[in-house]
Amino acid sequence: VQLQASGGGLVQPGGSLRLSCAAPGYPFGRDTIGWFRQAPGKEREGIACMSGIDRRRSYADSVKGRFTLTKDNAINTVFLQMDSLKDDDTAVYYCATGKTRFGCTFVAGDYDKWGRGTLVTVSS
Repeated sequence: VQLQASGGGLVQPGGSLRLSCAAPGYPFGRDTIGWFRQAPGKEREGIACMSGIDRRRSYADSVKGRFTLTKDNAINTVFLQMDSLKDDDTAVYYCATGKTRFGCTFVAGDYDKWGRGTLVTVSS
């Protein structure tokens, strides 16, 4: 299964983007879902995740209140709505899935399927 993140691009500070994550024929099911990002010269960080059991979502403090993770089961796609974007949000964004569990984590090792990233550049 090869996940694919898409929807990145160039946006001005304060703008919005919606990222998508899907794989042909992959239903996600009750997998744990995570969004990570890696900025130039920095380590990969988890920013949003959702449990496939209790649907509980968690967000990193850096994006809380601005980013929203959702899943559309009808089209087997996961979204990351990003609002009020800042320069510091510039990064390559990745989606990932992991084993079914209650709650979710930002530990990359808890995820075993990763998508190709999509670049988000926030700049005026």
